[in-house]
Amino acid sequence: MRTAGRTPEPERPRPGGGTPLGEAACRYQANDIPIEDVPMIAAVALAAGLDSPALRELAGPPRHADPRDVRVAFEQALAECGIALPAPDVARRHGLRRLAARFLAQDVALADLAADHWLDLEVRTAAERSFVALLPPCDCCTEYTLGLDRRAWEARLRSAALALASSPPVGPGC
Repeated sequence: MRTAGRTPEPERPRPGGGTPLGEAACRYQANDIPIEDVPMIAAVALAAGLDSPALRELAGPPRHADPRDVRVAFEQALAECGIALPAPDVARRHGLRRLAARFLAQDVALADLAADHWLDLEVRTAAERSFVALLPPCDCCTEYTLGLDRRAWEARLRSAALALASSPPVGPGC
């Protein structure tokens, strides 16, 4: 726990690397967390043993609080806990890695894979390139993109997703 006037203790790492609040920072920066969910994330961080004045304040507002206030409080809580917001490109690359893991867990629909916003992502690793190259640009083009051999495509995508999901974390905290 953190007390006033002391340096924040590092957040406890998760088994796969990163930390719960670091993960939330990545998802927040990638606009992948509804702002109304941020207070609950703060409450979970408090329950896990993190503590800071802004984190306590953030865990208290109602679900319909002003989003600007929630954003300011969340960014302050991250700073107080020693967690930097990742660069937007790092957060998006982390999101791509999370998508690959969700695909492997069969927790994502094909329509969620088919998205052109991944095509403009600046991929930096071979694993990222392989996975993005197999994503259909849009849901309406899925059949055209996949051709007649959907099983072969799914096998290649599963292999690329496994390589990406098992690759080292993209950025600190993510």
